[in-house]
Amino acid sequence: MTVTTDPTPPTPPAPPPTGTADDGSLASFGYDQELRRQMGRFASFAAGFSFISVLTTVFQFFSLGYSFGGPLFLWTWPAVLVGQLLVAACFAELAARYPISGAIYQWSTRLSSPVFGWYTGWIMVVGQVVVVAAAALALQVVLPAIWSGFQLVGGDPAPTTATGAANAALLALVLLALTTVVNVLDNRVMSVVNRVGVTAEIIGAILIVVLLFTHVERGAGVTLRTGGEGGPVSALLVGSFTAAYVLIGFDSAGEMSEETRSPRRTAPRTILSALASAGVLGGLLLLGGVLAAPSLSDGRLATEGLSYVLTSSLGDGVGKVLLADVAVAIAVATLAIQTAGTRMLFSMARDGMLPFSARLAKVSPRTGMPFTPALVVGVLAAVLALLNLASPEAFLAIGTTCIAMLYLAYAGVTVPMLVRRLRGQWPTTSAGEHDELGRPLFSLGRWGLPVNVLAVGYGVLMTVNLAWPRAEVYDPAGGHWYFQWFTVLFVVATIAVGALYRLRGGAASMANGRDPGGAGEAEHDAEPEAEAVRA
Repeated sequence: MTVTTDPTPPTPPAPPPTGTADDGSLASFGYDQELRRQMGRFASFAAGFSFISVLTTVFQFFSLGYSFGGPLFLWTWPAVLVGQLLVAACFAELAARYPISGAIYQWSTRLSSPVFGWYTGWIMVVGQVVVVAAAALALQVVLPAIWSGFQLVGGDPAPTTATGAANAALLALVLLALTTVVNVLDNRVMSVVNRVGVTAEIIGAILIVVLLFTHVERGAGVTLRTGGEGGPVSALLVGSFTAAYVLIGFDSAGEMSEETRSPRRTAPRTILSALASAGVLGGLLLLGGVLAAPSLSDGRLATEGLSYVLTSSLGDGVGKVLLADVAVAIAVATLAIQTAGTRMLFSMARDGMLPFSARLAKVSPRTGMPFTPALVVGVLAAVLALLNLASPEAFLAIGTTCIAMLYLAYAGVTVPMLVRRLRGQWPTTSAGEHDELGRPLFSLGRWGLPVNVLAVGYGVLMTVNLAWPRAEVYDPAGGHWYFQWFTVLFVVATIAVGALYRLRGGAASMANGRDPGGAGEAEHDAEPEAEAVRA
């Protein structure tokens, strides 16, 4: 897979002119306003924040980071947060210029070529399906701790046991059925659920942080100790999985651009604010959990994670109420991630880039929602969740695979963007380009190149770290080589299936479909991209 860029005159890829109406710029990209533009700034923020869902992911992956790195793993959090803020800053520039659903696919296509953009979108949409499954499986971390009756199959509820893994699959199926129903209703319903859920999550997270810091058992100096299964290097590399899994999905604010009012102004700000606020809250949760844990050496923090800290340090009653809030956050996160995957499918199908594109691109005139993509994402996520029935190792394999897939897709945007900058084809100022309120578009200015370089370097290194086949992480029991290599095999299989589809007729459908890089782009961009499609 190579990046194809335009070798002709070094002029920036100019966005189409901004119309006075919210959907004016969408029309200039060559698309009709089919989705309903009803989301305000907080709803856009909620889309990004609920995908990240700091309560869902911190509770789900805290035990992994601690088991390998001990308290030292906390230091990976600020490192990953800074790296992802660099990526988010690049995305914010793109969201201001290309406010279109299917953001990652659309941005990659316009920065490189329809072929490269198609692979990026394909990797992203498959990754989002995996993330949906991983988020739904997280219910197992909290529900049995609230009430033993949620352990439907009996036995040990720990996600790393056979009974815990099987129960996680059952709970995930129930949740996916509910989120799929909400995703086919009017987007006002979905937006209300998101806003209420995010509000509850933020309030709950702040409350948990305050309570943890009022029940500390030790000083912050403990964070300089390892105490996990590995040394300092292992603590930082494997411990970073926790932060890497939490701090993704901020691009969802861009995914919802076609349903957001004043998206050129709103989306860049909500992409950055969703990530920054989740980063601060998540870091405080991790630190508070380590400082308030009754014991750092009894093994429970490495197996039960923050659920153990809440119920042990704060008391059963308060702890279970807070865990109920975490369960709500998990449900809303699953909904938001499924919504993002649905919009990605819709965007690619609208351009004729997928099998059954006509059906996948259809929007219900009654609800203004793409019904079939929501159903497809829900069903595929349910199939992946059922892998948990095969082995407890599937829980971790699915989680780390989805992170690696999204990081790879992010690189499919930041790398061609960097190539554009190096060739002088990206604006260093937003002069002459304005948002819906007549103000200059979001721009990194002269900081764009160094930020982009660091974003690419961080993304590539983290992708390799996540996909590295560590037996002690992915197959601790031994005997399951396919779990050890699961991430690598899944990524290779995803690309191979995509290539096979294109060779067996997909390329023809792409050539016959809408060229997303053509409508509304500068003239010098259109011809090379058309040649890339024919190639």
